[in-house]
Amino acid sequence: MSANSHRGLIYNIQYYSIHDGPGIRTTIFFKGCPLRCVWCQNPESQHTKNEILYDNEQCSGCETCVSICPQHAIAVTEYGVTTDRSLCLACGKCVHECPQEARKLVGKLMTAEEVFEEVNKDAVFYQQSNGGVTLSGGEPTAQPDFAVDLLRLCRDAGIHTALDTCGYTPFHNLERILEYVDLVLYDFKHINPEQHKKGTGVSNEIILDNARKILHKIGKPLWARLTIIPGYNDSLDNIESTAAFIYEELDPSVKVHLLPYHRLGLNKHKQLERDGSESGIEPPKDEDMIEFQKIFESHGIEAVIGG
Repeated sequence: MSANSHRGLIYNIQYYSIHDGPGIRTTIFFKGCPLRCVWCQNPESQHTKNEILYDNEQCSGCETCVSICPQHAIAVTEYGVTTDRSLCLACGKCVHECPQEARKLVGKLMTAEEVFEEVNKDAVFYQQSNGGVTLSGGEPTAQPDFAVDLLRLCRDAGIHTALDTCGYTPFHNLERILEYVDLVLYDFKHINPEQHKKGTGVSNEIILDNARKILHKIGKPLWARLTIIPGYNDSLDNIESTAAFIYEELDPSVKVHLLPYHRLGLNKHKQLERDGSESGIEPPKDEDMIEFQKIFESHGIEAVIGG
């Protein structure tokens, strides 16, 4: 570990990923995000601290976790075994002692060198498939020093790099990080500032402005990503306006990935013992996705369904 190396909090390293940029990739998931999307499909990525996932279907009710928790955060109630998250320090003792492996610690501090050592093991796959490493999350720009360290190591090794970002960060963070990035995967939630704030907790002025600067000031290749959330951003007006923004204010060469919302995050909300506020959302219909694709194509923009 070098004297100037930073540590970052990550919650997953996904190998052999084919949906986070070109070729075969390794995706590094950073923990912590400035947005609070109602439909968040990875709620364990939101907070910048370690957390415990608890699977009550795996739990045998032995109460080992209750007896060993140093903070007395775990108790048996009329609803079953519950955790007072305001007391839990995510020390991991209950994770290690649970005989049924019903608990999982989410979040690990690693140096850039430690992460690079992992991703570099698959260098031959990157070379053969024109793949590489993608930083995702959560939000990688929320840990800019660590992101820069890791990306620099990848760049020095000749590994293609991609940044998957929501764009909600000061532009100087993006400038530093993008010096070592080959491709930007840019997530659009809603084109209307008020609706964006309603769904994510923040407005989108910074996000849209950063998208313009990435293309026109820095000149980095950018793929747009739009997760279709029925009842939130699937109106024809929003799709038309998003396509117009990309065509008129970014560039018609920007490739668009239309990602259908899925319900895989519901169980994670349950395991974090949070209210799954997106539980009433259903995945979009296939015919609607095709219609949205045609809208982008009518603007001369290449659009694909899926990652």
